Amino acid sequence: MEDNIKFLIETKYGDLRASEQKAADYILAHLEEIQSMPLSHLAKTCNVSQPTILRMLKAVGFQGLKEFRHALILDIAKKKNMREAGAQPMYGYSLSKEDKLEDIPGKIVMTTAKIMEENLKSISMKTYKKVIDVLNHAKVIDIYSVENSNVAANDLLTKLLYLGLNCRHLDDYYHQRICASNLTENDAAIGISYSGCSEDTVEVMKAAKKSGASTIVITNFKNSVITRYADYLLCTSQNQLFYGDAVFSRTSQILLVDMIYMGLLISNYGVYSKKLDQSSRVIQNKAYLPNE
Repeated sequence: MEDNIKFLIETKYGDLRASEQKAADYILAHLEEIQSMPLSHLAKTCNVSQPTILRMLKAVGFQGLKEFRHALILDIAKKKNMREAGAQPMYGYSLSKEDKLEDIPGKIVMTTAKIMEENLKSISMKTYKKVIDVLNHAKVIDIYSVENSNVAANDLLTKLLYLGLNCRHLDDYYHQRICASNLTENDAAIGISYSGCSEDTVEVMKAAKKSGASTIVITNFKNSVITRYADYLLCTSQNQLFYGDAVFSRTSQILLVDMIYMGLLISNYGVYSKKLDQSSRVIQNKAYLPNE
């Protein structure tokens, strides 16, 4: 697996303690430098204790520093061979007026890849599993959003409907507010807001929480206003790339939508795969056949 060490750390990052994340941040930024660094020096450099380093390594799948170093050396050697073969990695950078038009496609791909890595680091697997469980048992699932977040909301609506779940997404704020006020403790509300400060979405999630529904928030910033009303928080990142919320927010949000969809599917594969087949048959006559 490409960038295996980095992938392992980012996958478990969301469930690490704050001190362990501090160590992980340093390790991710200095992979080549730490392959021969003693534990005492590494702990001092990270400004954490030696047991914290060992707990972090164990949490991401290694029994100790020796096993981690061995895997790291192999990983670095693999990337060195790729560079010598001419496979040069590309790194993200911001947009400026000096950029050329022909550079844009590459920048979009680079930034999207960076967003995906940030998503992985920001997700708590414990919270993710709880979200899947809540949605599996909810009688009604409401999805709330405005403007650009409607793209992800509609995508989530479609996927949940295909699975046979009782799901709603309404564009009108008044309709959303009425629905939120009528939810019960047996229902779930999902609020999607990149900034976490969209007033309409925040107010509707506040109403849903007051109604007793389980509230799930998808946002980019863990300290934003909407998180006050989240029983379960799924953050896409903590960084804002390029200019404005609308440019790349769809990428990070839809990535989480796909994680929720696939998580639900695998959580009860026998039931949901049948529902998918049934839903597909319902609309199959709306598509042209290959020979038509």
